[in-house]
Amino acid sequence: MPPRFAAAHEPSRPLHVVPQDSLPDWLAGQAPEVAVWLKETGFSAALGEVQLLPGADGSVVGAVFGYGSALARARGRFHLARAFAALPEGAWHLVANLDAEERDEAALAALFAQYRFDRYHPVPANRALLKAPEGADAARLEMIAAGEFLTRDLVNTPAADMGPQELEAAFRSLADRHGAEVHAIVGEDLLRASFPMIHAVGRASDRAPRLLDMRWGAEGPRLTLVGKGVCFDTGGLNIKPTSGMHLMKKDMGGAATVLGLAQMIMTIGLPVRLRVIVPAVENAISGRALRPRDILTSRKGLTVEVNDTDAEGRLILADALALASEEDTDLLISMATLTGSARVAVGPDLAPFYTDDEALAASLQRAGSAVRDPVWRLPFWTPYEPLIEPGIADLDNCPPGSFAGSVTAALFLRRFVETPRYLHFDLYAHQPADAPGRPKGGVGQGARAVLHALPEALGL
Repeated sequence: MPPRFAAAHEPSRPLHVVPQDSLPDWLAGQAPEVAVWLKETGFSAALGEVQLLPGADGSVVGAVFGYGSALARARGRFHLARAFAALPEGAWHLVANLDAEERDEAALAALFAQYRFDRYHPVPANRALLKAPEGADAARLEMIAAGEFLTRDLVNTPAADMGPQELEAAFRSLADRHGAEVHAIVGEDLLRASFPMIHAVGRASDRAPRLLDMRWGAEGPRLTLVGKGVCFDTGGLNIKPTSGMHLMKKDMGGAATVLGLAQMIMTIGLPVRLRVIVPAVENAISGRALRPRDILTSRKGLTVEVNDTDAEGRLILADALALASEEDTDLLISMATLTGSARVAVGPDLAPFYTDDEALAASLQRAGSAVRDPVWRLPFWTPYEPLIEPGIADLDNCPPGSFAGSVTAALFLRRFVETPRYLHFDLYAHQPADAPGRPKGGVGQGARAVLHALPEALGL
């Protein structure tokens, strides 16, 4: 069921949002029975604390949500989602002193609290709904949450049910809903169409690799999104240990994220000419598998020595980025669950990005902060370019050593890009533990920040 706010005409009960340092003044302004009840029940307005307010007949007439201290709030996001696991069924409206960004965060938290992945197991739904706060763009927030839910669903689906063919089906379903055009190249046709590295990575699987290409919109700036679609990553012949394979159903998180972002763009109706490119493969093991030290000739003509078959994402993205660069675009964005090095650098919660465009980087940082979608810039550090040049070929897909792995992967991708405005995200796409509005599992990263930054970035 799509995320939604309660209907504007529906009767609702108040949900008071009270910061901890404001509690004494707030209590002084309440009816005596409310103040006594909260004191007797020990309500302290600690962050996430919820206390129901009884009426004279014993029915619930409202609730109070503890908003904690500024320090406590800074240590997380979407805190209000906690309330909707505790509130009784029905419509609720906020009574809060929030600025516009806090208001939208609270509204989005209420929507995110509705997410359930119940394809394989029933999960009880929250039955409390928030009315859109006054001043919030309810329709836009619902569309953003729906795009986020698409990303989560795709990442959460096991690889047995989300291989390259199933990812193509989701890709086409999204396109069909919005009147977009889709072109797909599958299996051996990839070689004939000059996508040799996508073919090389996916050829070992009995689930054919493919290149998916969607176009939407007839007017406006050109925006191209490229997402890594490795539906499962064994590591290939450089096989991962069991612990490394545990989360590899999420290795198509870049594709899932660009599809969620594309859905947001199309449902909101941004005036852009959108192109979405997804190379979709399974990195499997068989007699046809790509071997260490093989040398591939890419679509762009650059040769690549494969020093690690587990660094396959950059290979398929390279062919896709070369395709994207063959026509003019005003902004090219790639998103991928590309390196463990990015997680070592910034952990699971931050989405690191790379760009040479200073204005775009600044705009994206501001946007991420405004919409509570944290992003962090890492450098395209050109002095590291020699690290990806093995001597026997033009490029090395995985230079030896443990230093700057995310940076060298980004530099590798940049070699295949011709457009001057390029933005690359090295994502995690997974929430490692339950958090407000973000249950353990697949999660969107960077998409809402990009969406918020696009008007400034593209002059819309």
